[in-house]
Amino acid sequence: METRLEAATNALEERGLRLALARMLDHHGEVVQLSLPEGEASDLLKVLDEHFAPADMLVAKRDFATPHLFISDMDSTMIGQECIDELADYAGIKPQIAAITERAMQGELDFESALRERVALLEGLGESAIEQCLAERIKPMEGARTLVETLRSKGCRTVLVTGGFHHFADPVAEQLGFEHVVANRLEVEGGKLTGGLIGPITDSGVKRATLEEEMGKLGAGAISLATGDGANDVPMLQAADYGVAFRAKPVARDAATGRIDRGDLTSLLKLLDIPESEWIAG
Repeated sequence: METRLEAATNALEERGLRLALARMLDHHGEVVQLSLPEGEASDLLKVLDEHFAPADMLVAKRDFATPHLFISDMDSTMIGQECIDELADYAGIKPQIAAITERAMQGELDFESALRERVALLEGLGESAIEQCLAERIKPMEGARTLVETLRSKGCRTVLVTGGFHHFADPVAEQLGFEHVVANRLEVEGGKLTGGLIGPITDSGVKRATLEEEMGKLGAGAISLATGDGANDVPMLQAADYGVAFRAKPVARDAATGRIDRGDLTSLLKLLDIPESEWIAG
Protein backbone atom coordinates (compact mmCIF):
# COMPACT_ATOMS: atom_id res chain seq x y z
CA MET A 1 0.00 0.00 0.00
CA GLU A 2 1.31 3.43 -0.94
CA THR A 3 2.24 5.54 2.08
CA ARG A 4 1.08 9.13 2.42
CA LEU A 5 4.65 10.32 1.90
CA GLU A 6 4.94 8.30 -1.31
CA ALA A 7 1.62 9.63 -2.52
CA ALA A 8 2.68 13.19 -1.70
CA THR A 9 6.01 12.66 -3.48
CA ASN A 10 4.20 11.46 -6.61
CA ALA A 11 1.82 14.41 -6.44
CA LEU A 12 4.73 16.83 -6.17
CA GLU A 13 6.44 15.28 -9.18
CA GLU A 14 3.24 15.60 -11.18
CA ARG A 15 3.44 19.34 -10.47
CA GLY A 16 7.09 19.45 -11.54
CA LEU A 17 8.34 19.61 -7.95
CA ARG A 18 11.16 17.16 -7.34
CA LEU A 19 11.73 15.92 -3.81
CA ALA A 20 15.48 15.84 -3.13
CA LEU A 21 15.42 14.68 0.49
CA ALA A 22 13.02 13.37 3.12
CA ARG A 23 14.29 12.74 6.66
CA MET A 24 13.15 12.73 10.25
CA LEU A 25 14.42 15.64 12.34
CA ASP A 26 17.25 14.88 14.74
CA HIS A 27 15.41 15.95 17.90
CA HIS A 28 11.79 15.31 16.96
CA GLY A 29 11.24 11.97 15.29
CA GLU A 30 7.60 12.69 14.52
CA VAL A 31 8.60 15.62 12.26
CA VAL A 32 9.57 15.00 8.64
CA GLN A 33 11.77 17.45 6.76
CA LEU A 34 11.28 17.62 3.01
CA SER A 35 13.80 19.39 0.78
CA LEU A 36 13.09 20.54 -2.77
CA PRO A 37 15.62 22.31 -5.00
CA GLU A 38 12.93 24.56 -6.48
CA GLY A 39 9.23 25.36 -6.44
CA GLU A 40 6.68 27.67 -4.81
CA ALA A 41 5.70 27.39 -1.16
CA SER A 42 2.01 27.61 -2.04
CA ASP A 43 2.24 24.59 -4.35
CA LEU A 44 4.10 22.55 -1.74
CA LEU A 45 1.64 23.45 1.01
CA LYS A 46 -1.31 22.54 -1.19
CA VAL A 47 0.07 19.06 -1.83
CA LEU A 48 0.96 18.55 1.82
CA ASP A 49 -2.56 19.59 2.80
CA GLU A 50 -4.05 17.10 0.37
CA HIS A 51 -2.09 14.21 1.89
CA PHE A 52 -1.41 15.13 5.53
CA ALA A 53 -4.04 17.61 6.76
CA PRO A 54 -4.70 18.32 9.52
CA ALA A 55 -1.02 18.73 10.25
CA ASP A 56 1.58 21.22 11.48
CA MET A 57 3.99 22.40 8.81
CA LEU A 58 6.40 25.17 7.87
CA VAL A 59 7.96 26.04 4.52
CA ALA A 60 11.05 28.22 4.06
CA LYS A 61 13.42 29.11 1.23
CA ARG A 62 16.56 28.57 3.29
CA ASP A 63 17.74 26.28 6.06
CA PHE A 64 15.69 26.60 9.23
CA ALA A 65 17.21 28.49 12.14
CA THR A 66 16.07 29.91 15.46
CA PRO A 67 14.50 33.31 14.73
CA HIS A 68 15.91 36.56 16.02
CA LEU A 69 12.44 38.12 16.29
CA PHE A 70 9.17 36.53 17.38
CA ILE A 71 6.12 38.72 16.86
CA SER A 72 2.64 37.47 17.59
CA ASP A 73 -1.02 38.31 17.64
CA MET A 74 -2.72 37.82 21.01
CA ASP A 75 -6.40 36.87 20.80
CA SER A 76 -7.02 33.25 19.73
CA THR A 77 -3.26 32.88 19.24
CA MET A 78 -1.34 33.50 22.47
CA ILE A 79 -4.56 33.27 24.49
CA GLY A 80 -7.54 31.06 23.78
CA GLN A 81 -10.15 33.83 23.77
CA GLU A 82 -11.21 37.01 22.00
CA CYS A 83 -10.96 39.60 24.77
CA ILE A 84 -13.58 41.98 23.46
CA ASP A 85 -16.11 39.15 23.10
CA GLU A 86 -15.51 38.00 26.67
CA LEU A 87 -15.66 41.55 27.99
CA ALA A 88 -18.93 42.06 26.13
CA ASP A 89 -20.42 39.19 28.11
CA TYR A 90 -20.16 41.32 31.24
CA ALA A 91 -22.28 43.92 29.45
CA GLY A 92 -24.78 41.26 28.35
CA ILE A 93 -24.07 41.71 24.63
CA LYS A 94 -21.56 38.98 23.79
CA PRO A 95 -23.49 37.45 20.83
CA GLN A 96 -23.88 40.87 19.22
CA ILE A 97 -20.20 41.73 19.50
CA ALA A 98 -18.90 38.23 18.77
CA ALA A 99 -20.73 38.23 15.42
CA ILE A 100 -18.89 41.40 14.39
CA THR A 101 -15.58 39.97 15.63
CA GLU A 102 -16.01 36.83 13.56
CA ARG A 103 -16.75 38.77 10.38
CA ALA A 104 -13.74 41.03 10.95
CA MET A 105 -11.45 38.02 11.49
CA GLN A 106 -12.72 36.45 8.29
CA GLY A 107 -11.81 39.66 6.42
CA GLU A 108 -15.41 40.57 5.66
CA LEU A 109 -15.33 43.91 7.49
CA ASP A 110 -12.93 46.85 7.69
CA PHE A 111 -10.95 46.26 10.88
CA GLU A 112 -10.96 49.80 12.26
CA SER A 113 -14.67 50.37 11.62
CA ALA A 114 -15.54 47.02 13.17
CA LEU A 115 -13.34 47.75 16.20
CA ARG A 116 -14.85 51.18 16.81
CA GLU A 117 -18.36 49.77 16.41
CA ARG A 118 -17.75 47.09 19.02
CA VAL A 119 -16.03 49.41 21.49
CA ALA A 120 -18.91 51.91 21.19
CA LEU A 121 -21.30 49.18 22.31
CA LEU A 122 -19.33 48.86 25.56
CA GLU A 123 -20.04 52.45 26.62
CA GLY A 124 -20.84 52.65 30.31
CA LEU A 125 -19.29 49.31 31.28
CA GLY A 126 -17.30 49.60 34.50
CA GLU A 127 -13.51 49.36 34.18
CA SER A 128 -13.61 46.79 36.99
CA ALA A 129 -15.18 44.35 34.52
CA ILE A 130 -11.82 44.20 32.72
CA GLU A 131 -10.03 42.92 35.85
CA GLN A 132 -12.83 40.45 36.42
CA CYS A 133 -12.66 39.29 32.81
CA LEU A 134 -8.89 38.86 33.01
CA ALA A 135 -9.18 36.76 36.16
CA GLU A 136 -12.15 34.64 35.10
CA ARG A 137 -11.94 34.27 31.33
CA ILE A 138 -8.53 34.98 29.82
CA LYS A 139 -6.25 31.94 29.69
CA PRO A 140 -2.96 31.37 27.83
CA MET A 141 -3.00 29.10 24.81
CA GLU A 142 -1.38 25.77 25.57
CA GLY A 143 2.36 26.00 25.02
CA ALA A 144 2.40 29.80 24.81
CA ARG A 145 4.74 30.53 27.71
CA THR A 146 7.05 27.65 26.80
CA LEU A 147 7.33 28.97 23.24
CA VAL A 148 8.03 32.57 24.28
CA GLU A 149 10.46 31.79 27.08
CA THR A 150 12.36 29.19 25.03
CA LEU A 151 12.83 31.62 22.16
CA ARG A 152 13.91 34.35 24.58
CA SER A 153 16.45 31.99 26.14
CA LYS A 154 18.04 31.76 22.70
CA GLY A 155 18.32 35.51 22.29
CA CYS A 156 15.12 36.04 20.33
CA ARG A 157 13.33 39.39 20.70
CA THR A 158 9.62 38.85 21.59
CA VAL A 159 6.85 41.30 20.68
CA LEU A 160 3.10 41.02 21.25
CA VAL A 161 1.15 43.08 18.73
CA THR A 162 -2.63 43.03 18.90
CA GLY A 163 -5.73 44.73 17.63
CA GLY A 164 -6.99 44.25 21.19
CA PHE A 165 -6.33 46.46 24.18
CA HIS A 166 -3.46 47.32 26.51
CA HIS A 167 -5.76 46.59 29.47
CA PHE A 168 -5.50 42.92 28.46
CA ALA A 169 -2.28 42.76 26.45
CA ASP A 170 0.02 44.21 29.12
CA PRO A 171 -0.78 41.59 31.79
CA VAL A 172 -0.84 38.80 29.19
CA ALA A 173 2.59 39.87 27.90
CA GLU A 174 3.98 39.90 31.44
CA GLN A 175 2.55 36.46 32.14
CA LEU A 176 3.91 34.91 28.94
CA GLY A 177 7.28 36.69 28.81
CA PHE A 178 6.90 39.15 25.92
CA GLU A 179 9.31 42.07 26.05
CA HIS A 180 7.25 44.65 24.17
CA VAL A 181 3.55 45.30 23.51
CA VAL A 182 1.74 47.17 20.74
CA ALA A 183 -2.02 47.48 21.23
CA ASN A 184 -5.03 49.80 21.30
CA ARG A 185 -6.11 51.90 24.28
CA LEU A 186 -9.63 52.01 25.68
CA GLU A 187 -10.82 55.40 26.89
CA VAL A 188 -11.97 55.41 30.51
CA GLU A 189 -13.61 58.26 32.43
CA GLY A 190 -14.96 58.06 35.95
CA GLY A 191 -14.19 54.36 36.16
CA LYS A 192 -16.29 53.50 33.11
CA LEU A 193 -15.59 52.89 29.41
CA THR A 194 -16.63 55.83 27.26
CA GLY A 195 -17.10 53.72 24.14
CA GLY A 196 -14.08 55.36 22.56
CA LEU A 197 -10.40 54.68 21.91
CA ILE A 198 -7.31 56.78 22.59
CA GLY A 199 -4.65 57.27 19.93
CA PRO A 200 -3.99 55.52 16.63
CA ILE A 201 -5.45 52.11 15.83
CA THR A 202 -3.29 48.99 15.79
CA ASP A 203 -4.45 47.42 12.54
CA SER A 204 -2.89 45.11 9.96
CA GLY A 205 -0.65 47.88 8.64
CA VAL A 206 0.69 48.64 12.11
CA LYS A 207 1.35 44.94 12.73
CA ARG A 208 3.45 44.68 9.59
CA ALA A 209 5.18 48.01 10.28
CA THR A 210 6.05 46.82 13.80
CA LEU A 211 7.68 43.69 12.37
CA GLU A 212 9.64 45.74 9.84
CA GLU A 213 10.73 48.27 12.48
CA GLU A 214 11.92 45.55 14.85
CA MET A 215 13.77 43.77 12.05
CA GLY A 216 15.44 47.01 11.08
CA LYS A 217 16.92 47.24 14.56
CA LEU A 218 18.28 43.69 14.33
CA GLY A 219 20.11 44.26 11.06
CA ALA A 220 20.84 42.25 7.95
CA GLY A 221 20.50 38.50 8.16
CA ALA A 222 18.00 38.53 11.02
CA ILE A 223 15.16 35.99 10.82
CA SER A 224 11.57 36.72 11.84
CA LEU A 225 8.80 34.43 13.05
CA ALA A 226 5.20 35.70 13.16
CA THR A 227 2.03 33.98 14.33
CA GLY A 228 -1.61 34.96 13.97
CA ASP A 229 -5.04 33.66 13.12
CA GLY A 230 -7.15 36.30 11.37
CA ALA A 231 -7.37 38.72 8.46
CA ASN A 232 -5.72 41.48 10.50
CA ASP A 233 -2.57 39.33 10.71
CA VAL A 234 -2.15 38.65 7.00
CA PRO A 235 0.37 41.42 6.10
CA MET A 236 2.50 40.52 9.14
CA LEU A 237 2.47 36.82 8.26
CA GLN A 238 3.42 37.59 4.67
CA ALA A 239 6.30 39.84 5.72
CA ALA A 240 7.86 37.33 8.12
CA ASP A 241 10.49 34.78 7.15
CA TYR A 242 8.36 32.23 8.98
CA GLY A 243 4.71 33.29 8.86
CA VAL A 244 2.64 30.75 10.77
CA ALA A 245 -1.15 30.63 10.93
CA PHE A 246 -2.26 29.16 14.25
CA ARG A 247 -5.62 27.35 14.12
CA ALA A 248 -6.47 30.13 11.76
CA LYS A 249 -9.28 31.50 9.64
CA PRO A 250 -8.94 30.54 5.96
CA VAL A 251 -7.83 34.02 4.90
CA ALA A 252 -4.84 33.88 7.27
CA ARG A 253 -4.08 30.23 6.66
CA ASP A 254 -3.94 30.76 2.90
CA ALA A 255 -1.55 33.71 3.29
CA ALA A 256 0.92 31.94 5.57
CA THR A 257 3.89 29.72 4.76
CA GLY A 258 3.28 27.67 7.87
CA ARG A 259 0.31 26.45 9.83
CA ILE A 260 -0.45 24.78 13.14
CA ASP A 261 -3.65 22.82 12.71
CA ARG A 262 -3.14 19.96 15.18
CA GLY A 263 -0.70 20.71 17.95
CA ASP A 264 -0.24 23.48 20.48
CA LEU A 265 2.24 26.35 20.25
CA THR A 266 5.19 24.14 21.15
CA SER A 267 4.75 22.62 17.68
CA LEU A 268 6.70 25.63 16.45
CA LEU A 269 9.67 24.58 18.56
CA LYS A 270 9.46 21.10 17.05
CA LEU A 271 9.30 22.47 13.50
CA LEU A 272 12.39 24.55 14.24
CA ASP A 273 14.06 21.37 15.62
CA ILE A 274 14.80 22.88 19.02
CA PRO A 275 15.45 19.94 21.38
CA GLU A 276 12.83 19.48 24.10
CA SER A 277 15.68 19.37 26.62
CA GLU A 278 16.25 23.05 25.81
CA TRP A 279 12.62 24.12 26.25
CA ILE A 280 11.80 26.45 29.14
CA ALA A 281 8.74 24.98 30.83
CA GLY A 282 5.79 27.32 31.06
